[in-house]
Amino acid sequence: MPTMLAYGFGQVAESIKNQGFNVFLLFYYNQVLQVSATGSAIALAIALIFDAVTDPVAGSLSDKLHSRWGRRHPFILFSAVPLAISFYLLFNPPVGLSEFTYVIWLAVFAILVRGSLTFYHVPHLALGAEMARDYDQRSTMYALSTFFGFMGAVVFIPISYRVFFPTTEAFNPGLLNQDAYSSWAIFAGATMIFAVLVCVIGTRHEIPRLRRAQNISVDRFSMFRMFGEVKEVFKNHSFFVLFFGMVLSVFILSVEAVFNPFMGFHFWGMTTEQLAYIPVGMLVGLVFSVVLVPVLTRRFDKKPTLIGCAALTIVNINTPIVLTLFDVSWFPEPGSAGLLLVLIISSGVTTLLAPIVFATLNSMFGDIADEHELDVGERREGVIFAARSFANKASASIGLVAGGILLDFIAFPKGALMGSVPAEIVWQLGFIAGPATSVFTLGGLALYVRYRIDRKRHAAIMQSLSARSAEGDRT
Repeated sequence: MPTMLAYGFGQVAESIKNQGFNVFLLFYYNQVLQVSATGSAIALAIALIFDAVTDPVAGSLSDKLHSRWGRRHPFILFSAVPLAISFYLLFNPPVGLSEFTYVIWLAVFAILVRGSLTFYHVPHLALGAEMARDYDQRSTMYALSTFFGFMGAVVFIPISYRVFFPTTEAFNPGLLNQDAYSSWAIFAGATMIFAVLVCVIGTRHEIPRLRRAQNISVDRFSMFRMFGEVKEVFKNHSFFVLFFGMVLSVFILSVEAVFNPFMGFHFWGMTTEQLAYIPVGMLVGLVFSVVLVPVLTRRFDKKPTLIGCAALTIVNINTPIVLTLFDVSWFPEPGSAGLLLVLIISSGVTTLLAPIVFATLNSMFGDIADEHELDVGERREGVIFAARSFANKASASIGLVAGGILLDFIAFPKGALMGSVPAEIVWQLGFIAGPATSVFTLGGLALYVRYRIDRKRHAAIMQSLSARSAEGDRT
């Protein structure tokens, strides 16, 4: 358990980066620096293109690294400082740049942040699949990792709102305060470094066992071989449907995250102080979530758990938005204490369900790594989780890009104070953040139905791998 807790705590680093990108980044460049949302979206799209290369590179390199510190740990450790520095600079560009120069700055440092995170994130996911080979323990391992990922948001967001971005007469909402971003980014960077160090130190004793246990390819890294490995992974049917299902399913969550600050202030009518109470519901949901993941996957298996929880998440996110859009008489008014209570409960339900979805997905990708080893005779967790990482980051980035373009499309005003945005624009904001994007997740659920690995199939895979290993020992 201490090892799994240390492994999971490392996910706090990625969580802080994700909250920075999903909640603060587009708001900062659009509302504070007055950069067009479309220009910001283009810069983030450029960063996504670089991600398409760094993810498989990080995965393939970590699969092939031979060192006394193992395959994954060196990449995880040395990603921490570049991640923190580039994150700080992303939110602290020089004062007085032109809009075009701000776009360039955003693109460059978004690339550096994403690139640094890739060399933590992909080896970290692969390390989890290596350490936990058991079908059910793997779910528990990734449940703890997902728990800490969401816990990072639960703690980081209210601290950000209350300590660094309080509502004042000059700054309402508080995120308009440009001077606060410097100390906030330092706090975020230091916390990310600490989380990575906990992960490395707490799991380092596993390195000798992992190096002895794995069938490691002796081939050197090459770009040609890397793309060949990625192509082979996509031939796996379960990987194919899970990959594209994840892209579609996560899209709504990423768009919602992009719109969160705009929705919180202008659609829900909440101040930063009120929004800081929402993580209370998230905390309650998290406590139950980490317990339910292994219980549900044992009771219903992984695919039914994934599909059921994802469907309930869609319904839960959309219900309060739709009731507000249609101005249902009995539903609480924006800015009211009653609405705040509804949002706290809704966030708790989402945070109960969403970690189950992501932990189950990660566990399923680990099972695919076992099936892929049976097919090709080589362990490739790095490549598999690199593709999974790209799916996750691609969906989030597509949400950022789409959100930026859509904000300009509905002509959302820059530097808008609460109560100053026209009602029709606020309505369009809610419609896009809610029902308009949910259609993508329905396509994801349809793909998940076609996933093939269940408990029985995985047991047969592990039996075949054990037989192959025994035969190799005899020869």
